[in-house]
Amino acid sequence: MSAVARTLTCVDTTLQDPLVGQVLDGRYRVDARIAVGGMATVYRAVDTRLDRVLALKVMHPTLAADATFVERFIREAKSVARLDHPNVVQVFDQGADGAYVYLAMEYVSGCTLRDVLRERGALRPRAALDILEPVLAALGAAHRAGFVHRDMKPENVLIGDDGRVKVADFGLVRAVDTVTSTTGAVLGTVSYLAPEQIEQGTADPRVDVYACGVVLYEMLTGGKPHEGDSPAQVLYKHLHEDVPPPSAAVPDLAYELDELVASATARNPEVRPHDAVALLARARTARGALSAGQLDAVPPQALSAEHDNAEDRTSVIPRALTMPRPLPVNEDGEDPADGVHRTSRLDTPPPSRRRPVLRRGPLAVVVAVLLVLGAGTGIWYINSGQFTKVPPLLSKTEAQARDRLADAGLDVGKVRHTYSDTVERGRVVSTDPGAGARIRRNDSVSFTISDGPETVKVTDVGSYKLDRARTLLEQDGLEPGMVTRAFDEDVPKGFVISTEPAAGTKVHAGSAVALVVSKGAPVDVPDVTGDDLADARAELTEAGLKVKVAAERVNSEYDAGRVARQTPNAGGRAAEGDTVTLTVSKGPEMVEVPDVVGDKVDDAKRKLRDAGFEVDEDRGLLGLFGDTVDGQSVDGGDTAPKGSTITIRIR
Repeated sequence: MSAVARTLTCVDTTLQDPLVGQVLDGRYRVDARIAVGGMATVYRAVDTRLDRVLALKVMHPTLAADATFVERFIREAKSVARLDHPNVVQVFDQGADGAYVYLAMEYVSGCTLRDVLRERGALRPRAALDILEPVLAALGAAHRAGFVHRDMKPENVLIGDDGRVKVADFGLVRAVDTVTSTTGAVLGTVSYLAPEQIEQGTADPRVDVYACGVVLYEMLTGGKPHEGDSPAQVLYKHLHEDVPPPSAAVPDLAYELDELVASATARNPEVRPHDAVALLARARTARGALSAGQLDAVPPQALSAEHDNAEDRTSVIPRALTMPRPLPVNEDGEDPADGVHRTSRLDTPPPSRRRPVLRRGPLAVVVAVLLVLGAGTGIWYINSGQFTKVPPLLSKTEAQARDRLADAGLDVGKVRHTYSDTVERGRVVSTDPGAGARIRRNDSVSFTISDGPETVKVTDVGSYKLDRARTLLEQDGLEPGMVTRAFDEDVPKGFVISTEPAAGTKVHAGSAVALVVSKGAPVDVPDVTGDDLADARAELTEAGLKVKVAAERVNSEYDAGRVARQTPNAGGRAAEGDTVTLTVSKGPEMVEVPDVVGDKVDDAKRKLRDAGFEVDEDRGLLGLFGDTVDGQSVDGGDTAPKGSTITIRIR
């Protein structure tokens, strides 16, 4: 359905709705209808208990009798409630009131991305990425939580009045590890279905990636990549035609945006980013590669913004429309409509693919007319026919690229090869001139074919010192990564213990390889505090450790010249050859003792403790019940080590 997406400021008042004005489940007062979809109606309502505005999504009563749809509705509530993400529309409550099964969810005042596209057409690349990235962040949270949305489209992207972007309508959400094929139908919206959804009815995070690629294409061009006169024609194109590069419709778009769309909408799901988090990383990389001028380029409205809502409604698509079936062919195995040899296909292709049959009579008449009109007209005819545009070849096989160029009356120039992380091996990465460029007929177009990602094996550097290991990794096209150190009984200090990924693993060229370097066998640090400095130095040296003496001496309980403290502390572990820092004592700090004779006991204790001393009492037999100090172990006015104990006699 068109999302909660319709949690907007504008509401649908075309028909009287029996729920408007009612209080649902004794709590939710229905104020206005916002939108009606194929499975549910969305209302603006007020939670009378919490006095807040929210959106109420109510399943159509005819579907509420179907246990499967009710279960899906409840699953949406539970699934989305688990997604605590700022770009996901929150679900507050779920319940039923008689025939009405409902979800109470966050109300977003604003509009949908569909509204924006209908009003403005193509967006600037910066705006398109500003919308795409939070959408991918929301889907990434869902994917990492184990869920697939399955119905991503502009209707389900909300843009609040405050500019926040939120993903709504997880009504078709499924667990990633749940079997999602159905025997009779496929759920979804035809314009955004991935090929594997159509063919097999199955879905994993990559179907959301595909749909987001289609949405990005739509934002960049103002139109859909696959359109047709019937849902079957659109489904056929998803299965048999690549999404064209956006620059074919908007020629000035950067190559990085073409590559981003091609990566997300690859018909082979194995070639796509594995989830929305991976696509988000690629989107941010693409943004970083674009200049401010490329990001803010004003797109010409090359594609019509007119829109047919029929293809954008979430629907149950009959399985018969999604399965290949035989078509009439001639005796040579060719489709009479276009002469292409095939055994079956989804449905008759769109009428635009049928080639018109030209008869000699009309053609001869046209030539005769041109000759009669004279040289000027003849020159116009020749000039208008000698130019063409470079067809889009991105992600085509080499054979397909050659055929397309031949069909366009163009020759094949140089065919180069390059590694690509985003384009499948054997398919076109780029062309020269680029797609949409104006070129003379019979001129040549060069193109570059992907050799797939450049991969190398991680070098075994386990027997090398760190510097040498780094050099070997760099020579093999890898990037030395983070270094961590660990004790090892067998590997000498400074030599590599292991790598991550492990030696022999195949990785993309330029990948970072983390290194674990040995600190050697561990040494238990002996306790030398209180020892004479010379004795402490000898004991540490014998343990295989180096000694450093701190320049500053400190007061401590130990006599002057003895070790006051050490770093690392006693009992810690260090590598052989590590340094232990010793701080030498300059003796205890001497403090003047307060005179407390004649004071009350509590007052005397407070004075002595404030001065930095411990206090002990000597009451004897006569002082058991006394409360006055009769004497002290160190006379008032004398000095004693700070922290030492002063004994007071009590009478």
